[in-house]
Amino acid sequence: MKRALFALAALAAVAAPAMADQALATAKNCMACHAVDKKLVGPAYKEVAAKYAGQKDAVDKLAVKIIKGGSGVWGPVPMPANAQVNEAEAKKLAAWVLTQK
Repeated sequence: MKRALFALAALAAVAAPAMADQALATAKNCMACHAVDKKLVGPAYKEVAAKYAGQKDAVDKLAVKIIKGGSGVWGPVPMPANAQVNEAEAKKLAAWVLTQK
């Protein structure tokens, strides 16, 4: 029983950071247009992570796009500005998006 509880606690510790950032994405309405693994209105987060993989300034670039919005990168549908997201939240969201594989 102790081993099962320990294993469950270890799994929760690994999953908690990813879920916390997905919770922020949900709270900030990002998930209304994006999903982790499929295109909705905007690209899947996995696609975004692949596109920006290896770019040193990717977190900062994406944080700006999260706050100010953008257009033309993923097709004709523009991403609206997100005034409800502050800079720290945008960087946290961008870092999380970049971990999606």
